[in-house]
Amino acid sequence: MNALERLARHAGKELEEASPIEVLRWTADTFGRRFCVTSSMEDAVVAHLASRVLKGDAPVDVVFLDTGYHFEETIGTRDAVEAVMDVNVITLTPRQTVAEQDAEYGPKLHDRDPDLCCKLRKVEPLEAGLERYDAWVTGLRRTDSPARAYTPVVGWDERRQKVKISPIARWTQDDVDAYVSEHGVLTNPLLMDGYASVGCAPCTRRVLEGEDARAGRWAGRAKTECGLHG
Repeated sequence: MNALERLARHAGKELEEASPIEVLRWTADTFGRRFCVTSSMEDAVVAHLASRVLKGDAPVDVVFLDTGYHFEETIGTRDAVEAVMDVNVITLTPRQTVAEQDAEYGPKLHDRDPDLCCKLRKVEPLEAGLERYDAWVTGLRRTDSPARAYTPVVGWDERRQKVKISPIARWTQDDVDAYVSEHGVLTNPLLMDGYASVGCAPCTRRVLEGEDARAGRWAGRAKTECGLHG
């Protein structure tokens, strides 16, 4: 076990009951500029929290994956976050454009092999983009889905050999909504149009009453995660 992993295991226990601000303050104190916030631009809650912690310092890096398949509303949310928040938005793109990927693998790879499509357009670009950091911050919450029920507040990303921090892991949707309302945080307009979780347009639909928040992602398939989180 290396020093970063030991740090993550210890902090996971020590910060389990800490507030998101306390978790992010520890993150900034521990890693300085060697951490980033990743955001799907479903909302800017974690980016907003991090900007409060780093207020007066260099803006926090907020990493966004532009897969080439996003809704216009998602790109608009990214642009709005960049324009009005005190953060440094970094947009990562895949090695190939959608057209280049279609030429090599055939059109609509997302329909035929969504795991490969996610690997090419999400997982690989993120891994390249995270190389400069020792830690990354996510917006994962335990109530998102059964697969995320045991998300640690601070954990160890074995595959990438980095500390993985999820400061709002213990929050419910009510907690998120209350924070958005109190601070006027930017959210993706699609959240007001029946989408409970926003991903790439070809693989995302509105959720039906009583469905899990992520039921609209890869609907009709056993797939529930894109591969970024294990």
